[in-house]
Order: sequence, then structure tokens, then C-alpha cells
Amino acid sequence: MKKLIYLLFVVLFFITSAGFGQEDSTRVEVDSSGVEENILLPTSTPVLLFSDAEDNLKEEKKKKKKKKKKNFHFGEKTSKGLIKNSFRDQVTYQYFNYTSKNKKIDPYIRDIFWYDSKNKAIKTGNFNPSQGYLLHGPYEKRIGENVVETGMYFYGTKHGRWMSFDAKNILIDKRKYSEGWPKASRITYYNRGDRKIEKLTPIEYDLEEGNFFHFYPDGQVAVAGEYKFGERIGIWTEYWPRENDKTVKKREIQYQNEALNNVFKPYIRGEWDKEGNLIYSHVQ
Repeated sequence: MKKLIYLLFVVLFFITSAGFGQEDSTRVEVDSSGVEENILLPTSTPVLLFSDAEDNLKEEKKKKKKKKKKNFHFGEKTSKGLIKNSFRDQVTYQYFNYTSKNKKIDPYIRDIFWYDSKNKAIKTGNFNPSQGYLLHGPYEKRIGENVVETGMYFYGTKHGRWMSFDAKNILIDKRKYSEGWPKASRITYYNRGDRKIEKLTPIEYDLEEGNFFHFYPDGQVAVAGEYKFGERIGIWTEYWPRENDKTVKKREIQYQNEALNNVFKPYIRGEWDKEGNLIYSHVQ
């Protein structure tokens, strides 16, 4: 009987410890000041013309018919790159183009693809011009002699039509992008005629996927967060209306760090007044 009670105690201890461990993993001290220091924070709504991808691709095709300069894509000179990786009996090749032009990164786009020249790898996000180059132009991935993915990049963003194939060259996926935005993105407007965007929700396969933005009527960001597989993840931030060129956080809400975690319960991490003074913190 004593052994049974002891075993039950041990099981309960581990279950309780696991629960506290999960909660503590997200308990991070919030900033005492709500003034946003992130220089990449969007300060106005993006100009979204989702026909641009098709128009740019049409222009690219027109230029192909004419005699054009070698290694130019969308009017920009590019260099060609190749990454070769071997795993067991399979060899993977990535053929790509990149540009040395350091175009300003769009803070609205989550996925920015660039070539890390030192480590000879293609990376997503955290682009550093001193370490590599933005992908720009055609991209192709092969496993052996079979093409498994093709597409086009536009200054580090997926652009136009992207297609994936299986080992038998059968099309298994096709998506369309416009400078990093899924073509199926959902947009609501305060005034459609003036293109005053209210909410911008990226959609892939009928699910929210990517960075979400809600704007004030003057174009300033009101809410920013990220979706994954149709679920909110990470920290979602609400902002006070911008005054005196100062962006101040209003509230931060912590969601699950990874999607499909039905156990996690969202909570408010912190709240600030209009001056940026912390008035509530989840961690005391």
C-alpha cells in the first residue's frame, strides 16, 4: 500500500512539474517602457497591388522575347549561385540568382530569403547585407535529375507562381505570390477608393499564415501578430494611436509559441499607458 501511494506521489510530482515548466517557459520580463524601439516597425500601410506579380512576370516574358542583357531580372543585374548538398545516396542542387543591391527590407513581410555567402546556405529572415545577398530572379531545386521546386524571387521575396513536384515529376503544389504576399491574402478597407487598408490577413490554403496587421485610419499600425496554420502564435502587440512621432505599445498578449498546442492558454503579458509607462505586468 505504501509503495502504491509513493508511486502515485511520484507521478503527480512529474505531471505538476511538467505543467509549471511549460508555463514558466513563456514567462519573460516585459519591457518597463512601452516605447517601441524597433526601427523596422511599419509606420504606414503598405501599397498592395496584387496584380503586380502577374504584370511584372508579363514584363519579364516580354523582355525574354527581346534581346536582353545577360543575368538581368526585373531590371536588376544578378549573379548566379549553386548550392550542392549530399545526404546518403541523394544529391540536392539549388540553382538561384541573387543581387548585390541592398533594397530596404519590407517590415510587413515575414519571409525574406537571402544567400549566406560565408556558410553557403539560403536563409530566411534576419537578413544582414554584410553577410550575404537577397535572392532575386529564377530559382530551381533538384534532387538528382528531378526538379522538385521552381519559382521566382523579387528582392528576397517569393514572387509570381511557385510550383512543387514529386519524384515522378507530378505537380503536387502551386502557389502565387506578389512580392512576398500570398495572392489569396484577405484585405479589408476603411475606404477602398482611397485604398485605406483596415486589416491585412495573409492566407494560404484557406488558413491564416504569416504576419497580420490591423491599421488605424491614418495608416499607423494598431495591432501586429503572426499566424501559423490558422492559429495565433507568439506575441501579439496592440499600439496606441501614434503621437509626436512616438510609437507606444498598449498591450502585449502571449499566445502559444508553436501552433497546434491545445493546452496553452493565452494571457496578457503587459499593458502600458499612452506615455509608455508600464501599468501591468504578468510577471511580478
